[in-house]
Amino acid sequence: MYLLSLLLTPISECERNDLLEVIQLRTDKKSTIYCSQWAPEGWLGKLSDGPLADTILDRIRTSSYTILLKGRSLREDYSKIK
Repeated sequence: MYLLSLLLTPISECERNDLLEVIQLRTDKKSTIYCSQWAPEGWLGKLSDGPLADTILDRIRTSSYTILLKGRSLREDYSKIK
């Protein structure tokens, strides 16, 4: 299993190419968890649109389940425990 934190910072063309390569190597062979602060609907814009972004999202969408977490962040509560 591989955990990929997705789109926390702007992504360059080189990074998009690397991301596509990793996704292609793992698709239908290994488990990958994609985590993002952004809803999946916003990923295309974060990947700078275009054919490469479409290809990346197509690979992710065709073999994945989407789990959206809602509610308030518990980060503040846990930071007070220290």
